[in-house]
Amino acid sequence: MPIQPDNPFHWRHYEPEVILTCVRWYLDLPLSYRNVAKLMRERGLPTHHTCVFRWVQTYAPEVDKRCRRYLKLTNKSYRVDETYIKVSGEQKYLYRAVDSTGQTIDFLLTARRDAPAAKRFFRKAFASPGNPSPRVINVDKNPAYPVAVEDLKIEGILPRRCKLRQCRYWNNVVEQSHRHVKRRTRLAMGYGSFHTAWRTLRGIEAMHMINKGRVRRLVKDDVVGQVKFIHKLFAVAA
Repeated sequence: MPIQPDNPFHWRHYEPEVILTCVRWYLDLPLSYRNVAKLMRERGLPTHHTCVFRWVQTYAPEVDKRCRRYLKLTNKSYRVDETYIKVSGEQKYLYRAVDSTGQTIDFLLTARRDAPAAKRFFRKAFASPGNPSPRVINVDKNPAYPVAVEDLKIEGILPRRCKLRQCRYWNNVVEQSHRHVKRRTRLAMGYGSFHTAWRTLRGIEAMHMINKGRVRRLVKDDVVGQVKFIHKLFAVAA
């Protein structure tokens, strides 16, 4: 059920605080839908795992969408890489970029690992107001990246002075950052559809950004602050 911007919890049978707690637990912690439902039942709330799944599918993309305007600027040294995500038994590709300090810049799930997919990812990353134009882009030996970067320079989206460095050594930061996403997706044992995977991954990545302290006036690993921030995004009293 699509949510209403002025009342995102309209027609929901549980209080907004309960729904946001379940969504936040699933996106942030290595828990399955059944684990989250069990924790709720221990607290006297008869929650079914399919209900938690519907909440995540509805509110995970909203967490990503609503937190964007609160993000701090990253630096201009991009580390870009892609990792594999299983969808309907097939390998799909999650493009991710972090800066030199490990802060997540952006992400995109694609069906293919080629130059058009890389271009779509770069366009998405550069379109966000919190992501400055890169000074240097560090990538691996994937031949799609030079093609994508050159096309974007020709189109005027990427400045000519931006350097492209193809060296695995410089990408250790982003490869380490993949671990959080892989740990969360491993519990799902694959996603049933591309749509489901993308909606879930948007929430997982958004919570990861919040945890790492990319939100303004919210320090890294401030759990209480994170709860208040998520409630603020949905205009729910903490």
